[in-house]
Amino acid sequence: MTDDVQPVAHETRDRIILTVITVLPIVSLAIVGWQLWEQALHTSDLIVFAIVYPLTGLGITVGFHRYLTHRSFKTTRPVRVAFAILGSAAVEGPVISWVADHRKHHTYSDEPGDPHSPHVGHGGGLRGTIRGLAHAHLGWLYDHSQRALRTRYAPDLMNDPLIRFVDRTFVLWVFAGLAVPFGLGWAIGGSLHTALTGLLWGGLVRMFVLHHVTYSINSICHFFGRRSFDTDDHSRNVAWLAPISFGESWHNNHHAYPTSAHHGHRFWQVDPGAMLIWTLEKLGLAWDVVRVKPA
Repeated sequence: MTDDVQPVAHETRDRIILTVITVLPIVSLAIVGWQLWEQALHTSDLIVFAIVYPLTGLGITVGFHRYLTHRSFKTTRPVRVAFAILGSAAVEGPVISWVADHRKHHTYSDEPGDPHSPHVGHGGGLRGTIRGLAHAHLGWLYDHSQRALRTRYAPDLMNDPLIRFVDRTFVLWVFAGLAVPFGLGWAIGGSLHTALTGLLWGGLVRMFVLHHVTYSINSICHFFGRRSFDTDDHSRNVAWLAPISFGESWHNNHHAYPTSAHHGHRFWQVDPGAMLIWTLEKLGLAWDVVRVKPA
């Protein structure tokens, strides 16, 4: 339906930019391999990664996803803007488009209209399975035929001046997300060399890991794993992904209760995103937190 899909003005340009954003972090792995081989890895590199990865990751998982997409809790205006900026620095697309696409995913989950289902329109057999997983993981970003119409799926954010500003200045936050690890590397390591390797680990390597962890929620978590709830889609829980996805991989739980702030429902289901929301609540920075009743 044309009234359901966002028109794209510069499709070729967008695909070129996406390719650069996808390929550069992969190329950076060659430098990482050289660092490890030559024992040139600095402690400051790992510290920078350990700072920037959770900041941008939680910006996506708690900010873009649980807060802005599903309204799982309420918070102050400064925290709202901070989440939007941190999520933008993750380089997964402007905030309003990200939210619109995800809301459309829930509207048509694993049915025609879902922007990134591995199960719809890819054929059968092993070849169809591989095509579906590739589409859900990364290919859908190149396919604009089902991208969500922003005015339909995110009218609340379109009417928010602060979120519109962060969305409009997306490129600024991308560069800020690269400048911060550069500065941290310099501050911690004390040299231009550690600043550059800080940029490598807190910028490109961080992007590679976070992007593919996020993509895995769309692909792996709709194909492999366990199902605690009989939902109308193929969502699944994948335990090993939970720590590095900040709890997002309890995906079947999430599709059963989309507005819940907690994706991990059991004490053993690790959910760092829920821990952050709990901390904000205790500090008086989050309220009206949506929780699933034990029953």
